[in-house]
Amino acid sequence: MTSGVLIVGAGLSGAVMARQLAELGHKVTVLDQRSHVAGNCHTARDAATGVLVHVYGPHIFHTDDAKVWAYVNRYATFKPFQHRVKTTVAGQVYALPVNLHTINQFFGKALSPQQARDFLAAQADASLATPQNFEEQALSLIGPHLYEAFFKFYTQKQWGVDPKQLPASILKRLPVRFTYDDNYFFHAFQGMPEQGYTAMVTRMLDHPAITLHLNTAFTRAQTVGFDHVFYSGPLDGWFDYDMGRLGYRTLDFEHVTHQGDYQGCAVMNYPSPDVPWTRITEHKHFAPWESHDASVLSREVSRPCGPDDTPYYPIRLTQEQALLSQYVTRAERERGVTFIGRLGTYRYLDMDITIREAIDTAQHFAALTATGQTMPAFMVRPI
Repeated sequence: MTSGVLIVGAGLSGAVMARQLAELGHKVTVLDQRSHVAGNCHTARDAATGVLVHVYGPHIFHTDDAKVWAYVNRYATFKPFQHRVKTTVAGQVYALPVNLHTINQFFGKALSPQQARDFLAAQADASLATPQNFEEQALSLIGPHLYEAFFKFYTQKQWGVDPKQLPASILKRLPVRFTYDDNYFFHAFQGMPEQGYTAMVTRMLDHPAITLHLNTAFTRAQTVGFDHVFYSGPLDGWFDYDMGRLGYRTLDFEHVTHQGDYQGCAVMNYPSPDVPWTRITEHKHFAPWESHDASVLSREVSRPCGPDDTPYYPIRLTQEQALLSQYVTRAERERGVTFIGRLGTYRYLDMDITIREAIDTAQHFAALTATGQTMPAFMVRPI
């Protein structure tokens, strides 16, 4: 046994790191300021309805990484689940991602796949050969009608800026399928943990070499005496935000109960500018193997993240990139700490990537310490 490793954060990054290091023979202490594990993946049963609620918004597990799929199945029974998102536009309900059914329904046509390709090519703005922003990229790919109906205002509500201010790279490819496939994800492995993500993470942390402290705010003074620190809190928070705060979007949820079935699907988007929320989640549809008479709904609104809010999505626009560069430079001068996860590396990460990076980081740490070498501040540099 070593004298121990400190992990800050009991979300997916911290929990996977803790389990991996414990199994490699390290004594691990995990701190989290919240009253629960699993971070923003936290799930909890609603006392009134019995519905398993995704407390911080929907999380659907999907991956092409067979090793990650096998890993999560060590700690939970995963039920098959394919995410199918609907969207309400001008009094009509359409399927997302935009697919052949969406196109034919929206335009009142019965196009074949090739006819639909040709039709959208005619709609696209061919003059935008080198798109300079999100809007120009969208117009160059799908034209004004689909863009304004499904993308423009939803993006504006989600990010709080005009799409002209967002980089074109966000839309790297045509966001349309020319088949009737409305499975939201392409990945080979998709599912939901039968008892929720919090139960899964609790099992990850159930190891005699792991000591967990919840309701524990982190300070730098707590790192004294540990061999190494893996920090999954906000990168700028490590430095007490002394150069300013990196920008995030946060989410507000209005949770309400409903008798019966409210919308018939797990997620309904609302891209219209006259609707304040971006989407409504009906949580019981994430567990179709369960039966509930009542339902729990969450209306979701995106806004700028304040100091006391939960950060969700890193903004990473020009101003944040400059500040991020400064924090990364400082972090790389630190000794005895590695920054991990979504907050620690200021990147948007899907759950499977988070788990893969945590597994790889733990293995790298074990290999380096075995030869007396030191860990870098970042396994994946944020910039």
